[in-house]
Amino acid sequence: MLEMFYTSEFWVALVQIIIINIMLSGDNAVVIALACRSLPPKQQQRAILFGSVGAIVLRIVLTFFAVMLLSLPFLKLVGGLALLWIGASMLDSNDDSHGPDAHSNLSAAIKTIIVADFIMSLDNVLGVAAAAKDNVVLLVVGLGISIPLIIFGSQLILKLMERFPVIITLGAGLLGWVAGEMLVSDSSVSGWIEANANYLHYIVPAMCVVLVIAAGKWLASRHPAPSVA
Repeated sequence: MLEMFYTSEFWVALVQIIIINIMLSGDNAVVIALACRSLPPKQQQRAILFGSVGAIVLRIVLTFFAVMLLSLPFLKLVGGLALLWIGASMLDSNDDSHGPDAHSNLSAAIKTIIVADFIMSLDNVLGVAAAAKDNVVLLVVGLGISIPLIIFGSQLILKLMERFPVIITLGAGLLGWVAGEMLVSDSSVSGWIEANANYLHYIVPAMCVVLVIAAGKWLASRHPAPSVA
């Protein structure tokens, strides 16, 4: 088994997996930052760590079943709709309330991170699985290395959100775009779209961006404005 570490093929594939994770972890880092921003600083660090590790473990499990899962019809449709709700609820937590729906407690933030990352990883794992070429060690090592990359990215985005609150809205919009891409790439509709309405690959994600932001703002508007002492 140790012989694999002395082969160029192993290191080339490992570099490929790391690059894939860097490229695909941007939206995951946004999810983590959005879910953690209402927590106290100490709990933010714990939520980022536990949420990222849990998400990576789930991603490893998902990779083993990726080909089978992604061929199931309606799976991406369900995942896309769930991601739309997550994106809208992120904007809902933009107010100063501290209930569970605002992800202001540690367990709720960790749960949101893991669920959202799981949904968003349905497409991402295919690239990683292809690079790993059925090598379990390579898969685990490559995804393990991606943990600090996601954690660092999340912390950076958190700091930017504190300075530029508009990034919260942009992040929710990004989740809407990813959800729209999932909706149009589901195996039950992708064939028809490719043959008859390829433009939907752009229109549906754009509409989902608008939908997430509008729904999130509406949900946030239902909370009473904080009273001024």
